Amino acid sequence: MGDAVRADSVRGRTRVDSLLRRAVVVQRRASRLDPTLRGLLWAMSAGLTFVVLNTFMRALATALDPFQTQFLRYLFGLAVMLPLLARSGLAAYRPRSIAGQFARGGLHTVALCVWFIALPHITIADTTAIGFTGPIFIMLGAAMFLGERMRWERWIAAIIGLTGVLIVVTPKLSGGGGMYTLVMLGSSPLFAASFLITKQLTRYERPPVIVFWQAISVTLFSLPLALLSWKAPSLAEWLGFALCGMLGSMGQYFLTRSFSVIDISASQSVKFLELVWATLIGWLAFDDQPSRSTLIGGIVICTSTIWIARREARRMARA
Repeated sequence: MGDAVRADSVRGRTRVDSLLRRAVVVQRRASRLDPTLRGLLWAMSAGLTFVVLNTFMRALATALDPFQTQFLRYLFGLAVMLPLLARSGLAAYRPRSIAGQFARGGLHTVALCVWFIALPHITIADTTAIGFTGPIFIMLGAAMFLGERMRWERWIAAIIGLTGVLIVVTPKLSGGGGMYTLVMLGSSPLFAASFLITKQLTRYERPPVIVFWQAISVTLFSLPLALLSWKAPSLAEWLGFALCGMLGSMGQYFLTRSFSVIDISASQSVKFLELVWATLIGWLAFDDQPSRSTLIGGIVICTSTIWIARREARRMARA
């Protein structure tokens, strides 16, 4: 019996060593790729990961209360970060402005509440297409509240983007899910406001500190809402939330790796693929049939985002 256990242990270590060697080989081959291609691959991986995450969150939000789903998603996201805290120590994650962190977390929680209310009722493709409006609202908010100049290119991008929103939203207003489509759209400016606060925080806070305190603040703010309609999750649902915590961390890692290799504006050129992933996964997981308006509107919104990103990149290069 003991010999069999030792043999199984040896075989297990051999498999792990084999996987590690293969991972090293893949990493070496990837490092030889053109940096731009590498950055785009990281961005594509991030987009796919976030779409898969949203798919799991939609499935969980249909089984449990949306606010409970929101709380558990961020609770497990926080759990994933605890090993980093243990390795670096609490001092490494102490913020300079605790008030700013919780103000941002509170606003982000409100945006998430709106987003999770709509999530179970509209398709993943619609969710992704409406999410493309985020950069447009960020641009408008930066002009209104941060004093950034709105050049003619930004106005054109905003008008094109909002036209795309109308293409996505208008045909659905007469259906049963029309209200939830508008609710989902309402979350976009709230998320944009949260990201604008994040931009302010990055002037004196490190990104890991902001991410860590977002997880803490959103978890704490979401807890009272989750307790109102708490339902004991099944084992499969607990495992689903654990998977979502890991997917969220993976997506952020992929996105960070992309930004470390290429400009953010360059990574936007593959963002339209998120609509492709969302359409395919929504069809496979929920039998969602994407409408023509969703596809056309999503392409219009994404085109305006890519166009203004490239214009801004050229302007910065000339400056």
